[in-house]
Amino acid sequence: MGIIKLKNIRTFSYHGCLIEEGKIGSDYAVDLQIKADLKKSCDSDNLEDTVDYVLLNKIIVEEMAIRSQLLEHVAKRIITRVFQEVPTITHIKVGVSKLNPPIGGDVEAVTIELEETKS
Repeated sequence: MGIIKLKNIRTFSYHGCLIEEGKIGSDYAVDLQIKADLKKSCDSDNLEDTVDYVLLNKIIVEEMAIRSQLLEHVAKRIITRVFQEVPTITHIKVGVSKLNPPIGGDVEAVTIELEETKS
């Protein structure tokens, strides 16, 4: 078993409950951690034998482009799609952060994290 992490994937997206958030957008950062059997790729040195992190990044960028009111909804979509497209992944942890959220204070980010294991 091995772990692959994608850290601080930056997007400009339009999530939020406020109408203005859907119009003006905001900066976001996504962290993804997956677990999969990496033994074969350790031995073979072939991309076909591992989890392609270019694909993982593509999934995140595409899902972040779909507007949602809640960050939890975006994170769940990312998890669902990663499990669908990469069947060798057994566990996912994703964090979605809204940078400089409009909450009436000096807050760097609000982050939600979801974690799921394939049953």
